[in-house]
Amino acid sequence: MSLEYWYILAGVLLLSVALAGSFFRGLPLTTTMCYFLIGVACGPFGFGIVYIDPVERSDTLEHLAELAVIVSLFTAGLKLRPPLSDKRWRASARLAFGSMAITVGLVATALVLILDASWGVAILVGAVLAPTDPVLASAVQLTGAGDKNHLRFNLTAEAGLNDGTAFPFVMLGLGLLGLHDIGAGGWRWFAVDVVWAIAAGLALGWAFGRLTGELVLYLRRCHKEGIGYDLFLALGVIALSYGVAHVVHAYGFLAVFAAGVALRSTERRHSEALEEADCYSEVDDGENDSNPAMQPTRAPAHMTDMLLEWNEQVERLFEVALVLCLGIMLSPDHIPVAALWFIPLLLLVIRPISVMIGLAGHSLNTSGKLMISWLGIRGIGSFYYLMYAVSYGLSEGLSRQLLSLVVWSIAASIFVHGVTASPLMRYYGRRQ
Repeated sequence: MSLEYWYILAGVLLLSVALAGSFFRGLPLTTTMCYFLIGVACGPFGFGIVYIDPVERSDTLEHLAELAVIVSLFTAGLKLRPPLSDKRWRASARLAFGSMAITVGLVATALVLILDASWGVAILVGAVLAPTDPVLASAVQLTGAGDKNHLRFNLTAEAGLNDGTAFPFVMLGLGLLGLHDIGAGGWRWFAVDVVWAIAAGLALGWAFGRLTGELVLYLRRCHKEGIGYDLFLALGVIALSYGVAHVVHAYGFLAVFAAGVALRSTERRHSEALEEADCYSEVDDGENDSNPAMQPTRAPAHMTDMLLEWNEQVERLFEVALVLCLGIMLSPDHIPVAALWFIPLLLLVIRPISVMIGLAGHSLNTSGKLMISWLGIRGIGSFYYLMYAVSYGLSEGLSRQLLSLVVWSIAASIFVHGVTASPLMRYYGRRQ
């Protein structure tokens, strides 16, 4: 398809999002489903006017998915306002670390026993499909920093954390396939890929987020400087946290998420003396300067709210591009037979078991645990991890087999979760 037609397709999609996005809120449909179907119509499953070879384009697709995930992780972090001492973080950590590891183990065991796959391939597939997605899960995530819904908090925090905690298992799978040095007995993998990379990523992200927040607020409140470039501020924090984390061999995904949480924590700390209603009120508080970015009492909330608004717009752009590509990649020639049993096993058996074990003994009620069990949406994060593995050196044959399974798994999640997420969230809200 020529460049001019790509412009036309992009224009139609973006206008449709702008004009008809609110139309889907009252329906058991999502805009993501529409993007995907348009991609399917353009690809081999439809009119065949566009073809994307994910193996040949693995580097480009990897970096595109990478950008989408880090923007989405930063956005998720900015929505999480409770302090780290809040008990809601405990459930999210148990989901992101415990349930994630259990999911990888169960997926790997199923593939080894049923398909006779090697442990390297099985663990890699488990790591790719275990994390829930921060990009496509807007229907079940927090709507903003003022949203106090506990279920949405757990789903948002889980998606933010486990897109980083899945990385050690990706590296373990690649190591067992001979593509990554894990050391004798796995000592290097545990010391570097687990302990150091996770701890350093979280610490670096928190430090950059906190320092940036304090500096911006100081300049705005005391010197009336650093105003008007909120998008640059957001992208700068993301790029700096992610880049430095990679330089020191830490996980950039965790660094970016932690930076978002730290910025929101800075806002909360500066605003904690105020009532929440005052903090987010648009009523003039009587301060001399009409610009809320420079008003001492309103600058913290204004800073984080503007960053969140900009990031959500950028996040939607990446979502449109990547979901369209996923639809185009869906091919009738590569329908994996294993998907017929594996996808239901993943969504209906493995995910609920891992959640129930991970949250065993937690005070969250049974209906809340069941909701979390079902709303484990797979999406762009899984696609990124697979593209990362392909670029890392997977053989072409294995890459194409895994791509078929992963793309079909994401497609199934887009539709089954897209249809059920909003009605279930409304039902759960009424019951609570």
